Amino acid sequence: MTQHHPSAPLKMGIPIPNSKLGMWLFLGTEIMFFTAFIGTYIVLRMGSPGWPTDVHVTHISIAAGGFNTFVLILSSYFVVVAHDALLGQKFAKAWQFMLWTLLLGFVFLGVKGYEYTGKFQHDILPGHIPESDKQAMDKVVREFGAIVDSRLAAMYPKLTKREDQKSELDTRITALKDKADATAAEKQELAAAEVMAELYAAQVDIKEHVRANWTLELPLVAFDQYRTMDESSEDWKKKYGEWKTSNAKKFEDNSLKDLKSYLNAEGKIDPLTLHEVNDRVEALKKDAKLGPLLGSLQPAHPILYGNLFASNYFLMTGFHAIHVIVGLFMFVLVLKKGSKLSLADATFVENIGLYWHFVDLVWIFLFPLIYIL
Repeated sequence: MTQHHPSAPLKMGIPIPNSKLGMWLFLGTEIMFFTAFIGTYIVLRMGSPGWPTDVHVTHISIAAGGFNTFVLILSSYFVVVAHDALLGQKFAKAWQFMLWTLLLGFVFLGVKGYEYTGKFQHDILPGHIPESDKQAMDKVVREFGAIVDSRLAAMYPKLTKREDQKSELDTRITALKDKADATAAEKQELAAAEVMAELYAAQVDIKEHVRANWTLELPLVAFDQYRTMDESSEDWKKKYGEWKTSNAKKFEDNSLKDLKSYLNAEGKIDPLTLHEVNDRVEALKKDAKLGPLLGSLQPAHPILYGNLFASNYFLMTGFHAIHVIVGLFMFVLVLKKGSKLSLADATFVENIGLYWHFVDLVWIFLFPLIYIL
C-alpha cells in the first residue's frame, strides 16, 4: 500500500514576508499622501500669475537644495550597501554603512535647518508676508510699534498703557534736565531717555504718514498743521505765509524745508510710497543712537502670493523632514544592536531601506518643483 505524505498547505498572496508586504502597503498610502501635496502645489502654482520665483525674494537656496539632493541619493546608496553586506554576513561593514546613512540624514536636516533659519530671519512665514505696498508699509509700522512698546515696557514695567509710559518718559526727561547737580548715573539715564523719546517720535512720524498716506518728505510738524488746509483755496498763499512766519526759526536752521517744495503740479502733496518708508527705516538703522534700538526691524517688500508660497513650502518640506526623522529613528534601532547585528535583521534593514528610498524619491520631486521651476 502506497503512503502519501501530506503536501504543504497552499498560501495565498505573493511569497514575501508579511513585514515587507506591510511596508509596501504603507508606502502606497504615503505616495497618495504626498501626491495630494504635490498636485495641490502644481495647481496653485499654475493658477497664480506672478507666483514668486526669484530666489532673492523667496530666499530659496538652490545650492543648499541641490546639496541635500546629493546627500539623500548617497545615503540611499549606503543603505543598499549595508543591506548587501548584511546578506553576506559582513556585519561590521553593514553596521558601518548604516551609521554613514544616519549621519547623512543628520546632514540633510542640518542644511534644512539652515534654510529655515533664513526664512525666519527674513520673515518668509505664512501669514507674515505683505502682498501689496500698503500691507508692506503697515507691516513696518506694526513691527516698529512693537519694538517701541517693548522698550517702553522695559523702562516702566509698572505702567501698562503706552500713553502713560510716554508721559512718564517726558516727565523724567524734564526732571533730569532741570536737575543741576545730576549724578553720572542720572546723566546716563537722561541720555537713554532722550534717545528713547527720539525713537518714539520716529515711530509716530512714520505711523502718521502711513495712516494718512502723505509723503514722508513732509516733516510731521508741518504735516499736522497742513492737514487742515484746503490747498485749492484762494487764500492758500496767505495761510502758507502765516505758517512760514510762525515757523521761521525752523526754516532758518533747516529743520524744515520750504513747504511749497512738497507740492506737485496740482498743488497737492504726493502720496506716500513704500520706497520712502523703507528709505526712512534704512536711515534709522544707520543712525548711531537709534540703530541699536531697532533690533530686527527691516524694510518690508511685498511678495505677490507670498503667503501661499510660504504655506506650500513649509507644508511639503516640513512633512518631508518629519519622514526623514522617522527614518533616522529606525536606523538608530538597528545601530543599537551593535555587535548583535545578525542575518535575522536583514528583512528589517530591507524594509527601512525601502522607506528611505521613498523619502529620497519624494525629495527628488520637491527639489525641482520648489527650488528650480
